[in-house]
Amino acid sequence: MSAPRAIILGVEGTALGKDESAFLRDADPWGFILFARNVEAPDQVERLTDALRRAVGRDAPVLVDQEGGRVARMRRPHWREWAWTPALRERLAGPDNRAALEEALCLRFRLIAHELSAVGIDVNCMPILDVPQSFTDPIIADRALGADAEEVTRHGRIAAEALMAGGVAPVVKHMPGQGRAAVDSHAELPRVDAGLDALREVDFAPFAALADLPMGMTGHVVFEALDPEGPATTSAAAIRVIRHEIGFDGLLMTDDLDMQALSGTPAQRASAAIAAGCDVILHCNGSRAEMETTVAVVPELTGAALRRADAALAARGAAQDFDPARADARLASLSGEGADV
Repeated sequence: MSAPRAIILGVEGTALGKDESAFLRDADPWGFILFARNVEAPDQVERLTDALRRAVGRDAPVLVDQEGGRVARMRRPHWREWAWTPALRERLAGPDNRAALEEALCLRFRLIAHELSAVGIDVNCMPILDVPQSFTDPIIADRALGADAEEVTRHGRIAAEALMAGGVAPVVKHMPGQGRAAVDSHAELPRVDAGLDALREVDFAPFAALADLPMGMTGHVVFEALDPEGPATTSAAAIRVIRHEIGFDGLLMTDDLDMQALSGTPAQRASAAIAAGCDVILHCNGSRAEMETTVAVVPELTGAALRRADAALAARGAAQDFDPARADARLASLSGEGADV
């Protein structure tokens, strides 16, 4: 039996048609990612995740971006919605509230994991470990888990462990750090001119501290101190820093190839990312024509990439016992958050 292809694919809608199912069977992506266009109600999402796995004939990972706050693909009326993370941090600011904030974050991500697991989603693209600056574009700043590297690291560990306790594997992002990006990489290419010492002390530090986690996602950002031309996703120099200096040996996936920070066709972007050292390509928009041309240039998982992919799958453990009603009540008492469905 051949190994799956080194790509994660999005799909077009809320259900799989026969033709789309046949395409996915032949493409054999390692996994899938869902977006708001794929989500209507819990029973529908559960049917879709089951259909995706049946299409490839194995227990493929199904990913989502359910960060809690600004970025959330699953929303009311069926799923909880959360205050943006900086607002929660502000609400519980100060040393006297540190324990309450940490417990609130733990409960939040444990509840998120509970909701994801219930519909067959077993990977969450979280925690975001980017350290914000005064000039950081809101696309990153509005999602930050902390104000500095130490706080981001601490809160990132809490989020990751809470997700894993709920049977959901985490993905750290955006390696090696997107906190200095002054523009939105969905629309244009950010460039960072900070020196290596500053990058090591601040930007790389949370990723190094959480380098034991099973999966990571690159950022489409040029770090001039590493590679003045290529964004981290397609830069062999940046990938070497992620692997050897940061020490990350987990499965490394790209951020979405469809973002305008990258140049070239989707197939060219995919080839460049694999050549630079990424293990898996992330193609999200569900466009059949784009998927066909991209899949054609993406290899099967082999060697170290296959080993890392297998280890990532093994990180999807069984959920520990959990009482969501009790968690909601405790969270409400800590922060005013709780059941909102």
